[in-house]
Amino acid sequence: MTDLTIPEPVSSFIDAVNRHDEAAFLGAFTPDGAVDDWGRVFTGRDEIKRWSDKEFIGARGTLAVEEVDVAGSTITVVGDWRSNYANGRSTFIFDIAGDKLAKMTIREG
Repeated sequence: MTDLTIPEPVSSFIDAVNRHDEAAFLGAFTPDGAVDDWGRVFTGRDEIKRWSDKEFIGARGTLAVEEVDVAGSTITVVGDWRSNYANGRSTFIFDIAGDKLAKMTIREG
């Protein structure tokens, strides 16, 4: 059985996403944090916000977590992503720096 305990700061990040809380979503990243969405990379909170306005928070996305794996400062979450932009099982790989997200990589689940 998979342990669905999600370590911080990823747990709070997913909660913010599911509440559509843009401020908490953006604040979860380091100032130079990045999102790699299927090879498209958005660096810094301004670029992440522009991407998110259309494809993530702005698309009213929610993530139902199905699997969690922790390997050092990398946390991998697999779950069912639902939004007004895209839907389906997705893998989210989080690289952690202290109490912030340095990078979130999104791939097929």
